[in-house]
Amino acid sequence: MNISGNTVFVPGATSGIGLALARRLQAAGNTVVVGGRRGDLLDQLATDHGFGTVRIDVTDPASIVTATASVVERYPELNVLIAMAGVMRAEDWTAPGFLADSEEIVTANLLGPIRLIAALTGHLQTRPDATIMTVSSGLAHVPLRVTPTYNATKAAIHRLSETLRLQLAPVGVQVIELVPPAVRTALMPGHETSEAAMPLDEFADEVMDLIKADPQAREILVERVKFLRYAEVRGDYDQVVATLNATDPHAR
Repeated sequence: MNISGNTVFVPGATSGIGLALARRLQAAGNTVVVGGRRGDLLDQLATDHGFGTVRIDVTDPASIVTATASVVERYPELNVLIAMAGVMRAEDWTAPGFLADSEEIVTANLLGPIRLIAALTGHLQTRPDATIMTVSSGLAHVPLRVTPTYNATKAAIHRLSETLRLQLAPVGVQVIELVPPAVRTALMPGHETSEAAMPLDEFADEVMDLIKADPQAREILVERVKFLRYAEVRGDYDQVVATLNATDPHAR
């Protein structure tokens, strides 16, 4: 992915990692379109930052179809999708009541990106330097005890990314997987102030540096996520699982 000269659609960029990256991508010389559910917030972001905006609910298939069609119509030069939106919730599978949350997490974190990619793959194949960036997690590789469905959806996104890369490379669409560690956002209660989580600006700056340094990267791995990402490779998986679950109950 080139660091500049793109038209980028970032559903889920009204706050957190999505917004931080959207601002940096715009500053680097890209046209950025952000998506979210709240019209008032989108209007404010358009006023404050000059983003293009579209209302989208990634849990609603019809909303995805309508929003992506609108983006393509207004920005036919669109060549980058960053599938950012997601949900993280604590679940207790030892007691009744977890199923509704689990299903909502699967819908947002797995079906959402699948539907977004399905809606835009045809268009992206017509564009030069086309890129799909998925967003997984360090928890795709090491499980956090309190977030079983989140872990599972991010593991699925990792494998989906690896497979789509094989299919889409021959038609000129690059697939990049962004793999965040715990980052200080509102993804879960306590994240924004957690000392165990990476400061948001530090994370976003390092991501931009990594994209610039290696436009052909398959994974974007900030240094702090490698503890999780390579646990099995290093042979210390059990120790990493124990450390993660002992030190940060809400690690990303």
